[in-house]
Amino acid sequence: MIKERFFSFGDDFDVEDENGNRVYHVDGKVFSVRNRVVIEDTNGDEVASVHRHLVALRPTYEIRIGGEKAAEVRKKLFTPFRDKFTIDVPGPDDLEMKGNLLDHEYVIEQDGREVAAVSKRWLTIRDTYAVQVSEGTDPLLIIGSVLALDLALERSAKNETGD
Repeated sequence: MIKERFFSFGDDFDVEDENGNRVYHVDGKVFSVRNRVVIEDTNGDEVASVHRHLVALRPTYEIRIGGEKAAEVRKKLFTPFRDKFTIDVPGPDDLEMKGNLLDHEYVIEQDGREVAAVSKRWLTIRDTYAVQVSEGTDPLLIIGSVLALDLALERSAKNETGD
């Protein structure tokens, strides 16, 4: 479970499992300084990070897991009626995020098979939403992708309002 608007840039938050146990901590303070978000395990050790490419034709975020590049998350250039993002992983098994991204109601698919879903409908807690990850899919890759998506949408909204 993740807080709905976790990025009022500078906010830290925890990612919990279905039993309410903390599994990761996200340090949002780092983003404003270094264009980077850090995901830490319960011991406070960095296990993954997400950072924005400063020079790119479209919003692009790199996910690193264990210090290695795991994926790039990019907004597709032309997608009428909805936003779509590609999660470009090394090799041929790219993923795609689609659905109502602004309301956090979407799925992540790989080769047409759903590997994760994000929803606020599953919960009654207003400021939280659930991320369900299929077995065999790296949860850090999915969490990093959700963070990249939220950062891109937040940045886009700020650009539209001129903030």
